[in-house]
Amino acid sequence: MAQSIPSELWGTWAVRRDLPARTISCWNEAQARAIFGTKIVYRDDSFRWKDRITKHPTVDVSVITANQFQEDNSGHGSNSSQVNFDQLGIKTPPVRQITIDHPGVRSDLPEEPDEIPGDVVLLKDRDTIIFSVCNVYFEAKRVGP
Repeated sequence: MAQSIPSELWGTWAVRRDLPARTISCWNEAQARAIFGTKIVYRDDSFRWKDRITKHPTVDVSVITANQFQEDNSGHGSNSSQVNFDQLGIKTPPVRQITIDHPGVRSDLPEEPDEIPGDVVLLKDRDTIIFSVCNVYFEAKRVGP
């Protein structure tokens, strides 16, 4: 069911590090590092990363189990991406997944994604979220209300 961005996500989050998931990414290390230190800001009716802002997005909140997550985000071959909650440091599944649907965005800079980081997040705990861009998983910490 569509709703506004949940209050536990409101605030400013700083991207701190990437997580050691066994995935096949379309990014190189320099592209992934460019996201470190950037901030994602969530409000009840918008979210922003750098100069990209989405107002009044459609939001879906679901609960996802460890098995669901692995099935949805891993390939089925031995050479496919394999990602699970253990790799992401999630010890207390199931977790809430928040999906923010927004119009597509394009960047004129080749080192930046054509998506908005943080549009699908896992709430690891009160002050930590996990998201992926180009199949690279990142952790962000709350830095402000």
